[in-house]
Amino acid sequence: MDTIFLVLSLFLPRLTLLIYYFTHHIPANNVPFIGDFLLSVFLPRVLILIYIVDTLGTSSPWFWIHLIAAISVYSGFGKYSHKKYSKKH
Repeated sequence: MDTIFLVLSLFLPRLTLLIYYFTHHIPANNVPFIGDFLLSVFLPRVLILIYIVDTLGTSSPWFWIHLIAAISVYSGFGKYSHKKYSKKH
């Protein structure tokens, strides 16, 4: 698995998946094509985690870095969601 893929997918997961799909460099995986498509549209970080587990395993530091990033993004630790929910009505 390319280090460039891992770094880019931390910050721009959908764009990274799109670029790697069109250049035919998507990592080998066990996910069917429809799963690849649906996960890349709705949950790209989950798909990237699946790619990492299939190629590097769960003991890789990249798995833990991406897992922490996914949890923080999906749980709303971002700046936008913090502003959105902290407004007083």
